[in-house]
Amino acid sequence: MEFFCEVPADRWRIEDLQSRLTIAALPDYCDSIDSVLSAAQDEGEIYCLWGMFDVRCDRIRQGVRFSLLNCPHALAWTITVKDEAEQIVIHCTIDDRDVDQEFAESIRQFVADWATGLTHSKMAD
Repeated sequence: MEFFCEVPADRWRIEDLQSRLTIAALPDYCDSIDSVLSAAQDEGEIYCLWGMFDVRCDRIRQGVRFSLLNCPHALAWTITVKDEAEQIVIHCTIDDRDVDQEFAESIRQFVADWATGLTHSKMAD
């Protein structure tokens, strides 16, 4: 399944996403992520609305990708800048086609929390 949202990029650039969206900073941008239990440069452990997970962060062509390494649904999300549209795209995927409605709604909320965090972040100044 796929979930996505687009928000105005305002002054965000690809370099901003790649330097500011670190594992340690995840709770600053997404209310669905309660805390960071450990963080190295590209791997760590977080506590979020679904529980405790190992997380990995990778720089990709237009932004960053995060993966929950021990998630039974292989949840991953990317945050990228679409240059031509000056939009940030938040794209979240899981490895199942059909999930219960409550879980699907929690993923929609996760994506919405990212949209809110990126839109209202003072870091975009």
